[in-house]
Amino acid sequence: MAVSKAKVRKLALALEGASEVTHVDRPAFRTTRKIFATLPPDEEAVNLMFDPPTQEFFCEQAPGVIAPLPGGWGRMGMSRCDLKAADEATVLSALKAAHALAAPKVKAKRARKKSS
Repeated sequence: MAVSKAKVRKLALALEGASEVTHVDRPAFRTTRKIFATLPPDEEAVNLMFDPPTQEFFCEQAPGVIAPLPGGWGRMGMSRCDLKAADEATVLSALKAAHALAAPKVKAKRARKKSS
């Protein structure tokens, strides 16, 4: 049932365009646009950068596994996933959701007007 930090790292880095960087005192996973997850050094958890609607969905789907971080970060959507209580499918799904939110935005091509 538990998921290791090594497994989280492998899952996160398998996502398209993901790379690992150091953010403050912890490993972080990012797209070219922004960080989508971090591994706190002193606990068996992964912090996920959700928006509030995505946070609400995952907290409802995985109570006791995913919860908002305390304070302002949590109100902005940042969430903690307890790796001791999580299964791999839940972690992968949450990582994919956070990764999608951090992915570079695709710019719409503007139609060119033809000159007569």
